[in-house]
Amino acid sequence: MKDFFAEFLKKTSYPFLSPSPQSQGAPQPPLEMPLPDDAALISLPAPETFSIPPVDLRTLIEQRRTLRRYADTPLTLEELSYLLWLTQGVKRVTARPATLRTVPSAGARHAFETFLLINRVQGLQPGLYRFAASRHALVHLSAPADIAERIFTATHNQEHVRLSAVTFLWVADTWRMAWRYVERSMRYLFLDAGHVCQNLYLAAESIGCGVCAIAAFEDEAMNAALELDGVDRFAIYLATVGKKEADQSSA
Repeated sequence: MKDFFAEFLKKTSYPFLSPSPQSQGAPQPPLEMPLPDDAALISLPAPETFSIPPVDLRTLIEQRRTLRRYADTPLTLEELSYLLWLTQGVKRVTARPATLRTVPSAGARHAFETFLLINRVQGLQPGLYRFAASRHALVHLSAPADIAERIFTATHNQEHVRLSAVTFLWVADTWRMAWRYVERSMRYLFLDAGHVCQNLYLAAESIGCGVCAIAAFEDEAMNAALELDGVDRFAIYLATVGKKEADQSSA
């Protein structure tokens, strides 16, 4: 194991990096995965229309904790919109072009797509969705009837996946990052995943929700459930979200 770590750190250090496709004139990858041809966009409430009472950042950080039990209360569509905005919201598209979002990313590559397993969100049917970040909208994806069970099984049967109102599934687009950072891009993808999930924890805390991040899942099974090849695109991180139970809210 120690040899593996040493080899990874060495081969992703600057002296060992290949010339980047960007430096060799390769076209920039798209800023987002293309939507299915038959995609029907589901508009989300505009982020600026959702307001919360003033909250102290230090208080949010200090009271945040991982939760694996949730109330049966569904999230509203406004609350889901708020969480999506604060984790992957596109504030502006630059002339480069690049997206400037509500989270940091190496070189503004923002190489993630947000998939959602919806269990209980007002106005949405349960199922698998994708966030179209540049349009701040959702797409209801075609998926097997047992998609929720497949994702639950791929997480080693973690019960909070079933109990959550929604599970966020972040998918890494390898080429979007590697176009500039080649071998070192794998470091940046995992660092960026941490930025996104921490925003989710704090945003959820501000609206009375809890979160449990998930890194323990079967990669092949999860990628198969999301119809990803596991190399060019792969599931990198998950997190369940739900309303706090009464005893948790008063803790």
